[in-house]
Amino acid sequence: MKKLRYGNTNTFYISGAEGGLLIDTDYAGTLPRFFKAIKAACIDISDITYMLATHYHPDHIGIVSELQMLGITLLIVDVQKSSVHFADEIFFRDKRLDYKPIDESMAKVIGCAESRSFLRSIGISGEIIHTPSHSEDSVSIILDDGDCIVGDLEPVEYLAAYDHNPSLKNDWEQIMSYHPKRILFSHVNEKESK
Repeated sequence: MKKLRYGNTNTFYISGAEGGLLIDTDYAGTLPRFFKAIKAACIDISDITYMLATHYHPDHIGIVSELQMLGITLLIVDVQKSSVHFADEIFFRDKRLDYKPIDESMAKVIGCAESRSFLRSIGISGEIIHTPSHSEDSVSIILDDGDCIVGDLEPVEYLAAYDHNPSLKNDWEQIMSYHPKRILFSHVNEKESK
């Protein structure tokens, strides 16, 4: 796995034997910096077959539509379908962005239950789970090698501060049941799991 940082959001690239998966992008307008970042990481745009958003907030999906136009297929988890255009109005307010909405007709929709078999088909061992405590459309990616990408999920150390948030507790219980070795966040550094 490679971590790319070309703005405010960590982007992750996972290489599989039959295709590569990009997880999250940064804000709209960051495509030139994205190209510099993948070049520095020795990733060719043709290596990226699919992309997945941990959730559809503007700082995670800003260049998805541009990458779709370059032939990368967006994976939409079925629990995310109603949120795909959440950020459109935000981007439209800034005319300098010339933002084009995500084209759902060019996306592949999968369910969490079928995610393991889908990922296996591109040579990646792991699965996608629904972790809705940050936003209803949030998902986390659990890899069999012990890496876990959780997007904007509040760190497990914050659970005590959120004692009235059973959803966050449930998300972390679900994640920890996989015994992850490393937790990767969108905006902070990864943490070794204890």
